[in-house]
Amino acid sequence: MATLAAVAARRIATVARTPPPCKAASLIPRRGLAGAADHHGPPKVNCWQEPMNPANWKEEHFVIVSLTGWGLVFYGGYKFLTKGKGKKEENTVETAKK
Repeated sequence: MATLAAVAARRIATVARTPPPCKAASLIPRRGLAGAADHHGPPKVNCWQEPMNPANWKEEHFVIVSLTGWGLVFYGGYKFLTKGKGKKEENTVETAKK
């Protein structure tokens, strides 16, 4: 019986602490644009404005340039390692036609 009374007391206390629906919206934290003006370090620039200084690039420009570079490395390695294989197949097809 004591546990039921304790549960009921907790529920009543919880209901008493919750604000009415009209005040509930005021409890939601809103930052707005407060974080935009807080700079830490030098401002970031576009990658074409300082191409030799990646530390100052914007994050999205750094990602695009890095992924493009890695793509070129893999594509170049693929072309280097598979060169000549396509030409041999073309030659065998041409000789078979003659």
